[in-house]
Amino acid sequence: MTKATIGFAMCGSFCTFSKAFEKMRELVDSGYDVIPIMSQNAASTDTRFGKAEETVKTAEQITGKKVLKTTVETEPLGPKKMCDLLVIAPCTGNTLAKLTLGVTDTPVTMAAKSHLRILRPVLLCVATNDALGASAQNIGRLLNTKNIYFVPMKQDDFINKPNSLVANFDKLPQSVEKALKKVQLQPIFE
Repeated sequence: MTKATIGFAMCGSFCTFSKAFEKMRELVDSGYDVIPIMSQNAASTDTRFGKAEETVKTAEQITGKKVLKTTVETEPLGPKKMCDLLVIAPCTGNTLAKLTLGVTDTPVTMAAKSHLRILRPVLLCVATNDALGASAQNIGRLLNTKNIYFVPMKQDDFINKPNSLVANFDKLPQSVEKALKKVQLQPIFE
């Protein structure tokens, strides 16, 4: 039996991709129908954490679906009611800012706009080095935005990166269940 359909959008916090893929696989294994989505950076940038081609291939192998990588491909998510929930994992500071201001210039932000316009939930799995700096205002605004939910987050290295926050990826599946019911998993900050 298939559970809900989840759009799983990935932004360019490359160091968290292995955790994101682990949770993507867990959602698929739990019976969710998962549609993979990637920002241009996530889909096309080779980094010390892996080659872009392999990143795309991994998402497609896990989900059995082609990765949506353009704004044209992600725009129909809302009008066609393709997802019950959109997860953005990882969600970078750049994407937080764009979501706060309504900027829709990437496949991920277009997916969010398209999904929010039909009043469906978006779950953010934050991973940014400036969450307690420049991005703090955006997190604050999004905490007060209808249909936006957060995976609980914490400082990942308060000594060397005192402004950095990373979501607790282990709580992503539990956060998905709550967000589908339009409930915020608590506590938001661990």
